[in-house]
Amino acid sequence: MSLDSESSSPSSSRDWFFPSPSFIHSTSHSPQSPTYPRKFSTISTHPRSSPPHWKPPAHGDPKYGRLRRRVDFTRRSEKTPKQEGDGPVLAHKRDVSKAVPSEKTAAGEIGFRVFGQRVKIRWQMAFSLAILITAFGSLVHKNFSLHDQVIDLQDQISIMNIRLQACNMLDPLDTISISQESDHLSSKGLKVLALTISIALLSLPIFLFKYIDYISKLRSSYNSSEKVSLNKQLEYRVDVVLSVHPYAKPLALLVATLLLICLGGLALFGVTDDSLADCLWLSWTYVADSGNHANSEGMGPRLVSVSISFGGMLIFAMMLGLVSDAISEKLDSLRKGRSEVVEQNHTLILGWSDKLGSLLNQLAIANESLGGGTVVVMAERDKEEMELDIAKMEFDFRGTSVICRSGSPLILADLKKVSVSKARAIIVLADDGNADQSDARALRTVLSLTGVKEGLRGHIVVELSDLDNEVLVKLVGGELVETVVAHDVIGRLMIQCARQPGLAQIWEDILGFENCEFYIKRWPQLDGMQFEDVLISFPDAIPCGVKVASRGGKIILNPDDSYILQEGDEVLVIAEDDDTYAPSTLPTVNGASFMHIARPARKPQKILLCGWRRDVDDMIVVWRGSLPRDFIVPKLMEKILLCGWRRDMEDMIMVLDAFLAPGSELWMFNEVVESERDRKLDDGGLDLSRLVNIQLVHREGNAVIRRHLESLPLESFDSILILADESVEDSAIQADSRSLATLLLIRDIQAKRLPYREAMVTRGQRGSFSRGSWIGEMQQASDRSVIISEILDPRTKNLLSMSKISDYVLSNELVSMALAMVAEDRQINDVLEELFAEEGNELHIRLAELYLHEGEELSFYEMILRARQRREIVIGYRLANAERAVINPPAKNERRRWSVKDVFVVITEKE
Repeated sequence: MSLDSESSSPSSSRDWFFPSPSFIHSTSHSPQSPTYPRKFSTISTHPRSSPPHWKPPAHGDPKYGRLRRRVDFTRRSEKTPKQEGDGPVLAHKRDVSKAVPSEKTAAGEIGFRVFGQRVKIRWQMAFSLAILITAFGSLVHKNFSLHDQVIDLQDQISIMNIRLQACNMLDPLDTISISQESDHLSSKGLKVLALTISIALLSLPIFLFKYIDYISKLRSSYNSSEKVSLNKQLEYRVDVVLSVHPYAKPLALLVATLLLICLGGLALFGVTDDSLADCLWLSWTYVADSGNHANSEGMGPRLVSVSISFGGMLIFAMMLGLVSDAISEKLDSLRKGRSEVVEQNHTLILGWSDKLGSLLNQLAIANESLGGGTVVVMAERDKEEMELDIAKMEFDFRGTSVICRSGSPLILADLKKVSVSKARAIIVLADDGNADQSDARALRTVLSLTGVKEGLRGHIVVELSDLDNEVLVKLVGGELVETVVAHDVIGRLMIQCARQPGLAQIWEDILGFENCEFYIKRWPQLDGMQFEDVLISFPDAIPCGVKVASRGGKIILNPDDSYILQEGDEVLVIAEDDDTYAPSTLPTVNGASFMHIARPARKPQKILLCGWRRDVDDMIVVWRGSLPRDFIVPKLMEKILLCGWRRDMEDMIMVLDAFLAPGSELWMFNEVVESERDRKLDDGGLDLSRLVNIQLVHREGNAVIRRHLESLPLESFDSILILADESVEDSAIQADSRSLATLLLIRDIQAKRLPYREAMVTRGQRGSFSRGSWIGEMQQASDRSVIISEILDPRTKNLLSMSKISDYVLSNELVSMALAMVAEDRQINDVLEELFAEEGNELHIRLAELYLHEGEELSFYEMILRARQRREIVIGYRLANAERAVINPPAKNERRRWSVKDVFVVITEKE
């Protein structure tokens, strides 16, 4: 088609966007200003109306030829003669191909059909995808081509505007209208493109899911052995990402929100006249508030706004679900004790046992002087259960806060959760149950603690059940570990208390933080002073030993009087608290200066005082004095009964053999067969042939059956030890019930075997209970022998203390006291080990007649000096009419009248 034919057609004049040259030429010579039309499509562009000097553009001009090109689409639907001629030929070929018979067998026909169906399905799917891709591609290509044409038109209009302005023939209003029309065409193309992209992106996931499902079915049909389909694998991968990465869910929600806003903004841009920025903001308002779409007008904007609002409701619902899950997870972690403890200088307890209550009580008392502290408990229990059990404990925490966390001490992540590297002391409790398993777990816990990369600031206190495992734990932990063997401590305490009635109360006062306990501190003002002078230098404490710096910090209990304190030495004392004592310059007696003379006063002495003091008239010279007599406590043969069986029985037998006099008898009464006893003792390392002081007597029977107990000479024993039997030691209540029943039966049998005259005398001496009461009869029997009961539950303490029929040992409480004391100061463990050992120093209860005469008036300082003649340190006393002993008494310089029936508590060397 030629350019002249197009320009001569009536319809071609409406497709032009610039004025013809003839019009420009005619208007340029007009004296009047013509009125320009608003649209240039009505201006004639026929070449005959142009002036002579203007020539139409050539047919091949690239500037104008593209604008005049027109395509007649109606002609493409008509068939060419060649296509009409080829039609019968193609039909004939199809008939021939259908008429070809198959020459395969029946099996081959079936296989060919199956293969043909698969190929057919594949080709159908591929053909469908190809059609979709082709259609989408053609739409996108057409859109982009239209956009390019619009851009070219804008360029041509700009060129023509420049030419018109050069001729001063174009009105500015027409220029604005032309630019508006061009902008309208450009924005219309962009809107169509935006709407197309939004629809394509919305439909893309549907086709993707369909394609994945098709691939999964195709794989399963080809390979029947494949059990997991592709869609399940993708679901699994998504689940793994969402579960492994903590921020995957909120990130996915954020991406979905942004996609919804962008797609909604593009769709609104395609159906409204607003700009893209306004449409994006409007889409965000629809997502944030679903009620904003009510003001939409028109079918297209309403459909798009409703769709965006619906998506916004889904996004909001998912966001609420994520926020709710996050809050619930955080509260659940707090409830179950999964959060991290941010503390410093706290006490960490690993494990849970019956000793925890007493341990927390002692730590609370110890921290009271500091205004309270922090104790963190981590065990493999639910946090709520631990907090509930601790809340039921009937004692005041005195400002100490207890924090519970659930976790395993064998996992480093759980240890870091409780700030193990910043704790000042770590206590590892033994589990209730088998001793070997408990110690093995304690050993693994120590290994975990030593593996902390940050290191440990404090020391580790480990409670063990078997003495044989102590060496292994110390080998693993090294210098960081202090061990407390519970069974060994209780066994030695029971032996000491059986030989010295009333010693259990002394140990409770010393080990517990409620009264007086051991402290070690350096006092530079005492350097160069003899230990004898140090003894009377503390008005509110009692020195017991020295930590010698020159011997590597070794603690010496009860040193020589002539030992002189050196620089760096520390003094071990018994005091009420670490801030309640300090050395004084000079001791005083009744406000007067105090001076002592080390030499005993066996005859009148003359003393020369050189110099003058203001208080010379009040000065009191106190002699050390002499002991009433050189009395040596003889070691007598004893007869002791052990009721029950402990797993460390061999250790108790060896300790008794070291303490008792030669010829003593040790009766063992339990349900274990005698041959089995010998085997257990031999497995424990006890050589019966090496026992030199005691003789073993075996009796078999049940300690809670009366006729079995009546077969024993119960009235002839000096001491009876009722042990928590190994068969029931896992249950504290059951073990205590058995021990209490055995105690009552033994006391009743003893009371009935006492002579009537002796019983009458005993009744006259006791007035706390009536003559015919059963408790009164048992109290009479308690004057003849000492019974020590191993008690595990603190609640049983009230029963025994009320009846006063047994000098008890509260095992769990005493072990908890020892653990708390070692946790506060690890140096005290060396002191306790020496006091419990077979050699060295120990606590003793001495009669007052060893130190003074009846009615003699002495101050406590003078008693300390007199006891030094026996190489003993007096730490307290118990008056004849008192029920409890007084440790570290106040007003040590005041004189008082003593009785020979009083007793003194001393630290002395083992006999």
